[in-house]
Amino acid sequence: MKKAGFPLIAVLILSVVAAGCMGGSGDSGMKEETLVIFHAGSLSVPFQQLEEEFAKYAEENLGVKVTFQDEASGSVAAVRKVTDLGKKADIVAVADYTLIPQLMVPNYTDFYVIFATNEIVIAFTEHSKYADEMKAHPERWYEILARPGVTFGFSDPNQDPCGYRSVMVMKLADYYYNEPVFETLVEKNTNIYFNGTHVVAPKEIQIKNDKVVIRPKETDLTALVESGSLDYFFIYKSVAEQHNLSYITLPDEINLRDFKMADYYSKVSIHIGSTEKTITAKPIVYGVTVPKDAPNRELALEFLKYLLGENGKRVFQENHQDFIWPPVAFGSVPDEIKSLVKVEG
Repeated sequence: MKKAGFPLIAVLILSVVAAGCMGGSGDSGMKEETLVIFHAGSLSVPFQQLEEEFAKYAEENLGVKVTFQDEASGSVAAVRKVTDLGKKADIVAVADYTLIPQLMVPNYTDFYVIFATNEIVIAFTEHSKYADEMKAHPERWYEILARPGVTFGFSDPNQDPCGYRSVMVMKLADYYYNEPVFETLVEKNTNIYFNGTHVVAPKEIQIKNDKVVIRPKETDLTALVESGSLDYFFIYKSVAEQHNLSYITLPDEINLRDFKMADYYSKVSIHIGSTEKTITAKPIVYGVTVPKDAPNRELALEFLKYLLGENGKRVFQENHQDFIWPPVAFGSVPDEIKSLVKVEG
């Protein structure tokens, strides 16, 4: 019996060695998985850091070698990839959490978590026309943008929350300054208009001149400003900080940052042609979910745990974005994340 044991042990040892050789780098038995993430463009920088950290965490603690397949877009576009195009994602993270209950619940997901906030600023560089005046007198921002030769941009309201928020900021400015800011900056330069009760963004946005530039998502405009081909653009504060751009902050009554101003913001709403939905201005809150048909749901929930815990909070703070602590979850919240969130509704 003892003699028979030796060949068995030898075979086992040879099997382990062979597995090690095949696996390479000592990663024997390591599963390889891909996580598909559709996310808002403004989440690109913090998510890149999160993914790098989570990949190391997963390899060391979960025995999984993770590859990420990211698709950054406007948040409306991100959601519609799932709802209209039938594409599968493991994580959907958007800059306006209301898109999830409005467009994804109950058919595509049954829960969502709000986890971060932001505010709208106007960003520029030292090469932007009247940059020194903009810094010295930020209260003149709408006058400066209206001047001949000055160009400014915002993202497409049909695809991106930063776009419809930027438009609503300019309409809120009407009430705050008691000046026709929206008419001067938006209606004169595009086919976006105010119909007496709310702003209307037609399905096909048209630009009437070369004063305004509109792109699918807000981060598409960053390079234009950095290169000097665009003077100013409406952007999230976190993105301006991440790209080391100059920017001015706007009054709390119009910047969509202050939760105490929610009632004031709500006097403005916008009808989005792409979804035929009307969105009311409200404080900026980001949301995330795992779709029902996520190809890799178990690993997606592990990533969500990483995002919603102390590591996610730290990464967002390092990237100049305020994190909601604790994050707040709604719907049929998975057991895996319940200890990390405050469950509402």
